[in-house]
Amino acid sequence: MTEIPLIKRVRGWMMFDWASQPYNTLLLTFIFGPYFAEILSDRLMSEGMVEGEAKAQAQAVWGWALAISGGLIAIMAPILGAMADSSGRRLPYIWCFSVLYIIGAGGLWLAHPESFSVPLVLGIFIVGLIGMEFATIFTNAMLPDLGPRDEIGRLSGSGWAVGYVGGLVALVLTLCFLAENGAGKTLIGWAPAFGLDPDMREGTRSVGPFMALWYVVFMIPFVLWVKERPAQRRVPKGAVKLAIRDLASTLKRLPQSPSLTAYLGSSMLYRDALNGMYTFGGVYAGGVLGWSVVDIGVFGILAVIFGAIFAFIGGRADSRFGPKPVIVVSILALIASAIGIVSISPDSAFGIPVSEANILASFSASDLAFYLCGCVVGAAGGTVQAASRTMLVRQANPDRMTEAFGLYALAGKATAFLAPALIALVTSISESQRIGVTPVIALFLLGLILLLWVKPEGEDKEVWASAT
Repeated sequence: MTEIPLIKRVRGWMMFDWASQPYNTLLLTFIFGPYFAEILSDRLMSEGMVEGEAKAQAQAVWGWALAISGGLIAIMAPILGAMADSSGRRLPYIWCFSVLYIIGAGGLWLAHPESFSVPLVLGIFIVGLIGMEFATIFTNAMLPDLGPRDEIGRLSGSGWAVGYVGGLVALVLTLCFLAENGAGKTLIGWAPAFGLDPDMREGTRSVGPFMALWYVVFMIPFVLWVKERPAQRRVPKGAVKLAIRDLASTLKRLPQSPSLTAYLGSSMLYRDALNGMYTFGGVYAGGVLGWSVVDIGVFGILAVIFGAIFAFIGGRADSRFGPKPVIVVSILALIASAIGIVSISPDSAFGIPVSEANILASFSASDLAFYLCGCVVGAAGGTVQAASRTMLVRQANPDRMTEAFGLYALAGKATAFLAPALIALVTSISESQRIGVTPVIALFLLGLILLLWVKPEGEDKEVWASAT
């Protein structure tokens, strides 16, 4: 068989980000998530619940769905990662979870505004989200094989930027031709394409099947160009038991590698805070500023553009200065954005009283302030996520890389409930959506503090030699 050139393997690997990232952009954050909250709250109000309680209940249901998926990923990720490392294979896992991605995304068509089953739709969404997350874990674990150590940051940043651009293109297409506003029109004033019925929200619901088709088409370069090394081992008998034993041993050895342990704890906190901002950003904009799904989508376009640009720039900075300084600067920017968001209401921005009248096209001063914060979150979020997986490559045992990314997923998902739970709790106590997002500031700060114990270049080789 002809050897595939490295440049093609790198491009194929990056196409996974292009193919999979729109699940986060369209389904989790800017289109389906706000749509689900809107439809469920409308249903609850039609049953007699007051508006504020209905919106809070819808947000809580969405948060619990994410918590359930996070818990399942937290339990399974390190075990499957250890199994993959034992067998030396990753592609079979990627194909398996790709099937779940396609089923979960395509099944969201069933979210009919008048009759959908909340448990069924959320179950389908969880299946797709688990598929996307696990496929990402095993694809990330291929990163060290794509270039020398000093090039990994650039490759990671470029891949993340490619993913953001993919999400941007998919979002623009969705807003222009599929997702409808309250008047039944898309962003460009047309009815949804292909004769989709706006009254039944078929344009917005079709984003799920669209994402499934998108994934299938754009995974073709990955399928053709990304191959595993020929010398592979078969999965040993009793692989699950062996994987659990290996995982337990790895967890016991974590105190011997304090830099990796501190990094896993730090990333757990700041990634949880970032996911909280992403997950509830659309719901927050809808509840506080009264934005429609299309308005939120336009906001998403700007956030994704800045995310793509700065993921690319951050990858270059990562290669030059290392991932740790990039992560620190990104977290500081995210803290500033979170503080800014808390200060925004229809009649105030950054603590300054403003008029609710439109000052630029159809945007008020508060709208523009929220856009500004969203751009910063997109920029810093893209940069910190790209640099974070580079940092893990530096921190992890080179011989147990997939298991390390499983632990990374565990660290990211073990407290996946924390940001939603804290936001819900503080919102309930304060009865304010604005004050309700303040817990993410504390999580960012704690993550920043733990970075003090993280070595920029990772553990010494002697640590891993003694650990094995």
